[in-house]
Amino acid sequence: MSARNRELLGLIPASLLVTAGFAAVFIQQGSLSNVSLTYGAIFLGLCVAAHVFLRIALPYADPYLFPLVAVLACFGLVMVYRVDVTLARQQAQWFVVALGLFVATVVFVRDYRKLEQYRYLIAAGSLALLVLPRLPGIGAQVNGAYLGVRIPGVFVFQPTEFAKIGIVVFLASYLRDTRQVLVAGARRVAGITLPPLKHFGPLLVIWGVAMLLLVVIRDLGSSLMFFGAFLALLYVATSRLSFVVVGLLLFAGGAWYLGTHVPHVVDRVDVWLDPLDASRYRSTGYQIANSLFAQADGGLLGRGFGQAFLVTPNGGALLPAPQTDLIYAVIVNELGLAGAVAVLVTYLLFVQRGFKIALLARDSFSTLLAVGLTAVFALQVFVIVGGVTNVIPLTGVTLPFVSYGGSSILANFVLLALLLLVSDRARRPS
Repeated sequence: MSARNRELLGLIPASLLVTAGFAAVFIQQGSLSNVSLTYGAIFLGLCVAAHVFLRIALPYADPYLFPLVAVLACFGLVMVYRVDVTLARQQAQWFVVALGLFVATVVFVRDYRKLEQYRYLIAAGSLALLVLPRLPGIGAQVNGAYLGVRIPGVFVFQPTEFAKIGIVVFLASYLRDTRQVLVAGARRVAGITLPPLKHFGPLLVIWGVAMLLLVVIRDLGSSLMFFGAFLALLYVATSRLSFVVVGLLLFAGGAWYLGTHVPHVVDRVDVWLDPLDASRYRSTGYQIANSLFAQADGGLLGRGFGQAFLVTPNGGALLPAPQTDLIYAVIVNELGLAGAVAVLVTYLLFVQRGFKIALLARDSFSTLLAVGLTAVFALQVFVIVGGVTNVIPLTGVTLPFVSYGGSSILANFVLLALLLLVSDRARRPS
């Protein structure tokens, strides 16, 4: 069976999941109808249209990435619909727009290697996107963090979702040119390899400015994603574990300082250390505490689809933002540990395919680009799942393709398009 036929076959489970998911919601509401079949047919039709485009434009691209994304996206639509019907309709609209942006990215960035020529412009634009939410009259503050840009009467746009892609493109391009001199000109001090400042300095400046801006806008989740992608790319480019060790030490020092001096970060760390403290529960601790209660209540197989309690008897929010930050807690509560593991395995399969694309790539820039994009995606999943399960402090990062959010699904479809472009070139016969 050809790669594209395997891709087409992989879209069938996604459409069946949409149909079964909506049918379960309707049964829970006591109004089962054939609308679930209609939703499944529409979703399958959109995915098949995208598949036909890939069959023509990228015939040698990885055949599993798009079906995996389709499964995650359809599952996200059903979960958001279960939380709020209006938001689910908006998410469906964003899904259609994201498919259009996905097609446009493949068409207009067909030779993605030309992005190297504009790396400094891309870096400047990415940093500008990071600072936009902090500008007075433009930025929108959500839960203490400056995450979005408010467009009056339209929507709130989160520029950090696209900034992460731009910074990865810059780092991949810059490291392709300097990875040899970073190793050849390095010196060993106390058993640790230190690269020459002349070539390592610009990378530290870009990383330092990005971290500073992210501290200013208080988007801790994105800060961790950028830092992790930076270390992943640096290690792949140089094969020097000591560079990663130095980076981790710098991160540990910065984390200690921020966790003891910046009020917003101090509050997040205190809640993380003791989420059940009675003095914090009514102010900031109820989010993670209720999230842990909901996951424990789910057990192995869950309470059943549509059975999670999202509001208190008096109408208050039992799980705040269940369609975005805490959607993983809703999944565990309704589908149990088994359902949560299935979702995480789907993400792991996506990450595995992304790293395989990096291994098959034929040039350094393609390898680094695939590694950076995959690392950012994987870290985004880790940050939100780790925060909801209290492994790390809770942040406001969305669960890719599952959480509600137009900016997130648009940016992640661009990320998918770039990975497929790299894959098509790597798998194309010489």
